[in-house]
Amino acid sequence: MQAYMKSTMPYLGVQTPALREVCRQVFAEHTLPNADVWRETVLQLWRAATHREERYAAIELSGWRAYRLFPTVDTLGLYEELITTGAWWDYVDVVAVHRVGPLLRHFPDPLRKAMRAWASSSDMWKRRTAILCQLSFKRHTNTALLYQCIEPSIDSREFFLRKGIGWALREYAKTDPREVIRYVKAHKHRLSPLTKREALRNVVKLGLLRAIP
Repeated sequence: MQAYMKSTMPYLGVQTPALREVCRQVFAEHTLPNADVWRETVLQLWRAATHREERYAAIELSGWRAYRLFPTVDTLGLYEELITTGAWWDYVDVVAVHRVGPLLRHFPDPLRKAMRAWASSSDMWKRRTAILCQLSFKRHTNTALLYQCIEPSIDSREFFLRKGIGWALREYAKTDPREVIRYVKAHKHRLSPLTKREALRNVVKLGLLRAIP
């Protein structure tokens, strides 16, 4: 597991289903009284971790259903620490899609502003988060925001940004394939071959490319 993830932090070797079951039991036995304690507990688990599963547990706690009303705009700072200090896709993608994404749904105005700022950050993982945060939004995707978040990284040679852009476009293509085709065609000289391949993967399967002029 450590070799696959290219991780300097060691693993205990606990598979995801078992890890989640342990989290379920422990979280049920130790109820946290308020949002401040919840936040500090997540950070303690994260910062004190000696094995990668302990950080996975911190991420699980950050989204635990009993505390679903705790996240506010201010919680973005907590997620930012997980993203910037985790700095690898297994941490970042979960936080981007399942933590920052819901925050954007509930607090659209301040989060749109924050994501536009993150999209131009010197931190690659904040950029990837801004690109991926609407991954599950489907017809509620704010395409203007998506394209604004893609734009600062569209010419990047960084693999995780190219892949992230392609992934975001591919997911939205399930909702509006013609719009994704339009976007890819309009930016075909700037998007990398990897990004275009990822973005159009499902569109090609549907046979829509020939149907769009």
